[in-house]
Amino acid sequence: MQTYVPPTPPRRTIRLTRRGRTVLIAAGAVVAASAVAVPLLSADGGKETRVLVIPEGWRSGQVYEAVDKVLALPVGTSSKSLEKAHLDLPDDANGNPEGYLFPATYLVDGKATPASLLSHMVETANRKFGAGAVPAGAERNAMNVYQTVTVASIVQAEGVTGADMGRLARVIYNRLDRGMPLQMDSTVNYALNRGTLRATRNDTRLASPYNTYARMGLPPTPVANPGEDAMRAAVTPTPGDWLYFVTVKDGDTRFTADNAEHGKNVAESRRGAERASPSSG
Repeated sequence: MQTYVPPTPPRRTIRLTRRGRTVLIAAGAVVAASAVAVPLLSADGGKETRVLVIPEGWRSGQVYEAVDKVLALPVGTSSKSLEKAHLDLPDDANGNPEGYLFPATYLVDGKATPASLLSHMVETANRKFGAGAVPAGAERNAMNVYQTVTVASIVQAEGVTGADMGRLARVIYNRLDRGMPLQMDSTVNYALNRGTLRATRNDTRLASPYNTYARMGLPPTPVANPGEDAMRAAVTPTPGDWLYFVTVKDGDTRFTADNAEHGKNVAESRRGAERASPSSG
């Protein structure tokens, strides 16, 4: 998120998260696993079973590409299969599975199809998001579950550390409560379908419902597929009055409710970025 301090809009560093905390889903069991795709032995003959690893924070387009690759299908096959998949999505999603392709490590057998894999991801998300803590937390935050997933997706996409996710979620809720635009670079970059670390001033003029600099409220859909840490942060945000944040350096994201203090943090972030950049010429 950025906040303009006239006449110069502040800039911040965003680190797109790729922490890769996943779960392995097999035979109805959920077991912690790393994000390293390793062959697993099937129970019926010792053959290698392929696995599909979906890291936290991936967008739906990345998921489709991964499904095409693991099934050795032409690029675009999975995205074209959405209508046939009959995904069990919330009404608010309008058929768009963004946010509900749950990050995990999935077993892929010879009978798998794009529709079956995507359906399994959505079913997994529904189990996770339909648990008592999520609907109750959403209601406590004056949200529905789909809106909470959208908040979690922004938290995930903004790339703060796990320890800072709760504070970032609180920034989102505080700004919504005060009628302030969210001003999140991650939503603009989602509209532009790119993974750029920061949005430019020109980007923030983009005519898009995902441009949270120009439009109030949440974007119309999630902007990534959030993992459990981001969902937990969206459901139980850390108490605080923060309205601004900026990553000064890796591991040092600063939150404040004071615009002047935020301006100083932004300036420090810029100086650090300039020192880290190779000199030109």
